[in-house]
Amino acid sequence: MTTTAESRFGGMIRQAKADLVFFPGRFAMAWRVAALCALMTLVAMVYGIPESAISCYLILFVMKPDAVESMVMAIAVTILVTLVVGLVFLLIHFTLDAAPLRIATLIISSFLFLYLGSASKLGPVASIVALVIAFVMTLLSDVPLGEVATRGLLYAWLMAVSPMLLIIGFNLFLGRAPQRLLRVTLSERLLVAAEALRQLDASNLSKIGEQLQEGQSEHRKRALFVRIFHLRPVAEAKWLESAVQSSYRLLLAVSALPSTTPEKVRLELAAYCTEAARLVAAGQLAAEPHFTFRYESDVVEEIRNTLVALACPDPDQDPERPKTSFFAADAFTNPVHQRFALKTTIAALCCYLIYTALDWQGIHTALITCYVAALGTTGETVHKLVLRIVGCLLGALMGVLAIVFIIPHIAGIGELMALVFGGALVAAWVSCGNERISYAGVQVGLAFLLTVLQGFGPSTDMNVASDRVIGILLGNLVVYLIFTRLWPVAIVQSVRMRIGTALTGLANLAALSLGARSAALREATAIEAEITLARQELALVPFEPAQLRPSADERARLKAILEDVEKLCISLFIPTEKLASDVEKLRRLSIEGGSSLVSDGQYPEQESSPDDLTVQQRIKRLEALLGT
Repeated sequence: MTTTAESRFGGMIRQAKADLVFFPGRFAMAWRVAALCALMTLVAMVYGIPESAISCYLILFVMKPDAVESMVMAIAVTILVTLVVGLVFLLIHFTLDAAPLRIATLIISSFLFLYLGSASKLGPVASIVALVIAFVMTLLSDVPLGEVATRGLLYAWLMAVSPMLLIIGFNLFLGRAPQRLLRVTLSERLLVAAEALRQLDASNLSKIGEQLQEGQSEHRKRALFVRIFHLRPVAEAKWLESAVQSSYRLLLAVSALPSTTPEKVRLELAAYCTEAARLVAAGQLAAEPHFTFRYESDVVEEIRNTLVALACPDPDQDPERPKTSFFAADAFTNPVHQRFALKTTIAALCCYLIYTALDWQGIHTALITCYVAALGTTGETVHKLVLRIVGCLLGALMGVLAIVFIIPHIAGIGELMALVFGGALVAAWVSCGNERISYAGVQVGLAFLLTVLQGFGPSTDMNVASDRVIGILLGNLVVYLIFTRLWPVAIVQSVRMRIGTALTGLANLAALSLGARSAALREATAIEAEITLARQELALVPFEPAQLRPSADERARLKAILEDVEKLCISLFIPTEKLASDVEKLRRLSIEGGSSLVSDGQYPEQESSPDDLTVQQRIKRLEALLGT
């Protein structure tokens, strides 16, 4: 058992090192975030804006690699916070001298916005608004006069809006344009496809899989920004939007390419992909391909058609594309959304009551932590808490070392800005990584900034630093206790729901006609997204309380199902004739398979699914795994 624990610990260390390595774009993002935090420090010190550490935290939270997305997020936060502060301004007269009304306002607004954050497209923006309202309501308990309360409310507005204005102005001049990021992505996809075409080995196919797991949502969003904001000429904007689709279609087709494909065919396709990647990276459009080989194969034909579409995009022909809704499909039927909002609100209220009863306002960071630590499933929340605690301790250590060795030698705001830049650069480097460590980076930044940014100038007060760190740890503890005791959501429930959705997607994909390539790509992309999310959630099972974890056999079964669903998705995506019996079996699996996923029976150890199975064999294997 000791050996197993050591092995797991060693694996976590190796994974952490891998997650911290350089990749293109990481430093570009990190220095921009650090520069914005330094600028926010200057603005806060000059104009006397309180809680500048929270303002810098909002920068870490809102800033994205894409300049336009960052500005859109900042504008949305500014508008929402302004509307909310205006509403709170009207409520001050009634709540200033009435603690019950303040508490009621905190509870109702917190629940409402957290619910919207979980069940709608507002997402993290709604959580920021909930945090601002809760923070303002708790501050009102310390101000006895209406004029002082009004001034405090305006400062709270400045605390949230000033970093948003900095983000907008900074990204207008120094942000990374979405069209450039798109071209980097397209070039990378083409190069990965070219390598796989040259050598169809496990390593290159694994890289294809990683590209597929990235999904399409972020890249589609960037292409949409390019088009609606007219960042490039109309023809180029349309090409970029189509190329995002074609490049993902290419990855799916290459992943289905048989190893028996003649080398001459593969090398000619690879050569075109390499040249197209060079042109795209140079800011040009891909040239129309002219292939000399003659080889009859459904997969090769799909790759060839995809490369032609990449160079000469056709208008999008997917009339059955479902319209997106502001609310999630289960926003009003799934109690998970309401429970999440209620649990987070209860955690924040508990923290507020604790530090109020103790008359220890220095640990008010406990309330802030509740709004940034909560996630949907218990495993996700605990995983995030572990990251936040580790990040908190590291950030606090950085802050304490700065207070002891650096701040005593700081004489002005410029030197303080340099200190903030250095600390924020470390935090941003971590937060720019994948979700395994990104939350730790945000917490490193928050703990460091809360420690070194005290008042309106350099400060060496260790009591303030220690109080704020204790508050963060208290908030993490309260969130852990509530989310593991009150309506705990097991990861396996979410995984089973995603598998059910993927099975429905397989049935839809199999029923499509051969010419419906846009619709087939839409279904395959959605299936890949569900599989990726399910795998990410399964990786967090060790963070769940023991009573929520599925058995090892059940986890093996779910992983095997996901593997077969993915390979069946790729097989069905290739435009070949599907047997009516296969379509009917998949339709039955999508209906009956969901109920069989609820069982947690004992299953023999699953072997890896072979790559050369036919569609019929894969369906039969899925039926066995699902027990239908």
